[in-house]
Amino acid sequence: MFTGIVTDIGTVASVESPGDTRVVISTAYDTTTVDLGASISCSGVCLTVVDKGPNWFAVDVSGETISRTAKDQWTEGRKFNLERAMKLGDELGGHIVTGHVDGLGTVVALAEEGGSHRVTIRAGADIAPFIAPKGSVTIDGVSLTVNTVRDIDGEVEFGLNIIPHTWAVTTLGTIQMGQSVNIEIDVLARYLQRMEHYRVKAS
Repeated sequence: MFTGIVTDIGTVASVESPGDTRVVISTAYDTTTVDLGASISCSGVCLTVVDKGPNWFAVDVSGETISRTAKDQWTEGRKFNLERAMKLGDELGGHIVTGHVDGLGTVVALAEEGGSHRVTIRAGADIAPFIAPKGSVTIDGVSLTVNTVRDIDGEVEFGLNIIPHTWAVTTLGTIQMGQSVNIEIDVLARYLQRMEHYRVKAS
């Protein structure tokens, strides 16, 4: 379990494919405090540490995960938003994040607004029902608040206001038009949709 509060930006140091894809990620984390088998969110994807050394750790990424995450994410030199799993008693600074990607979005607009940046993302019909103004969403592992929502031909475009701090300490500061991003919907929205499904079914 995570909170969507990024604590380091890692870099993909190497990618190998002996079976599943082995990805080595460089990090500022003190890896002596990271156990083998620990979970780390890598731009919104919960992965298991399978090897480590000074300032690096390795994860195995399945073909299924690669097929469901942002295009070109698993390439050498790619920057990742990193977050270690929550411990009992940790401050919940963002919102509850599972590290499971629900779908992909595409950046369709970027604009400066004062010191902040407005980012607009378009996502498909599978994501649309779960995006609401003032609701929470996770983009590439970053907990954010949805500002605006517009439904277009069954899809959804939603606007996010990225404050200067978040812009500076996450990979969102280098986001580009047309870029593919990982989206995780709010877990509460997921349960509410399931409850509504059974309410309608029973009526």
